[in-house]
Amino acid sequence: MALQDKLIDALGRFATTFNSYRYIMAIKSAFITLMPVIIVGAFSVLISNMVLDPKNGLASFSSLSFLAALKPITSALNYATLNFLNIGAVFLIGIELGRINGIKSLFPGLLAVICFICVTPTTVEMMVDGQMHVVKDVLLRQFSDTRSLFLGMFIAILSVEIYCWLEGRKGLKIKMPDTVPPNVSASFSALIPAIITTTAIATFGFLFHQLTGMYLYDAVYQVVQQPLERVVQSLPGILLLMFVAQLFWVIGIHGNQMIKPIREPLLLGAITVNMSAFEQGKEVPNIITMPFWDVYMSIGGSGLTIGLLIAVMIATRRKEMKEIAKLSIGPGLFNINEPVIFGMPIMLNPILAIPFIITPLVTGSIGYFATLTGFAGKAVVMVPGPRRR
Repeated sequence: MALQDKLIDALGRFATTFNSYRYIMAIKSAFITLMPVIIVGAFSVLISNMVLDPKNGLASFSSLSFLAALKPITSALNYATLNFLNIGAVFLIGIELGRINGIKSLFPGLLAVICFICVTPTTVEMMVDGQMHVVKDVLLRQFSDTRSLFLGMFIAILSVEIYCWLEGRKGLKIKMPDTVPPNVSASFSALIPAIITTTAIATFGFLFHQLTGMYLYDAVYQVVQQPLERVVQSLPGILLLMFVAQLFWVIGIHGNQMIKPIREPLLLGAITVNMSAFEQGKEVPNIITMPFWDVYMSIGGSGLTIGLLIAVMIATRRKEMKEIAKLSIGPGLFNINEPVIFGMPIMLNPILAIPFIITPLVTGSIGYFATLTGFAGKAVVMVPGPRRR
């Protein structure tokens, strides 16, 4: 077997194993489900600032000043969506992982949220009029928004795995008479595993804080999430992520699905931070976000193949290539380009594969420097539309 064939075979086996890993499947499914929530939050930010804002929106005109009174509506939408994104992610990951483990109810999602709150601090020290006050029974925004996303994913996976393992032990189930309704019987059956799981997670969080002086959030954010955010927010980091995706496409594997568990939490988190900062009138921090990826690095599909289709229709004399281009131009407008990748083909074709890999790296670099120099603005809205999955 040639070296090229061995490499393709090895990458194929890795991709198959990676995509079948149940934690990866649960995370991917959860973020797909969360997409409408993010778009609703983006819509509220857009309307709030372009229409209802009394300084910069339509409400700044005297004839439309009454619109400013409606701004609390969009502020409430923004708060309920973007500021609770992590809670939604924890809940959905719990549900998806429970289903993968054979539990079809919504309870694993609820259990995951309970366990997550068990390991987060609910006491805050605040300086008021020069005096330090302790406020109890509150949940800071950083624990419900994307800043605690990785801790949420970790706790959701850990708690649901423990619960599912305990739920499979017959000796821990409370058996009810056959006359009891099935839903009531199922609730009692889950009682002991739920008590053990929540107690174990809460004890783990307590001991970690007692032994290290840090909360789990601080450790996970500083050791895992923050370094990953720095890497992805750098130009080399995002280009490397795109290169890996394109490389998998070239050997016939869905590249975006391979990188989604890394890309989605970080880039969706970045755009929600931008939207929140924009809503509060603060400086927008992040250049690289999900809209940046969509607009600068995958418009018209992976590899920006919409440009290839236009070039083929204008310049080529080969009839079969023109036919493929005609069939592919419609889907390409909606960022669907499998007909191009497998029809031209780009897959395993060095002549087309090289520009397929390089083009998004070039356009991503152009977009990055255009934004860095102020020529283009940082994204503050998650625009609804077809996305390259």
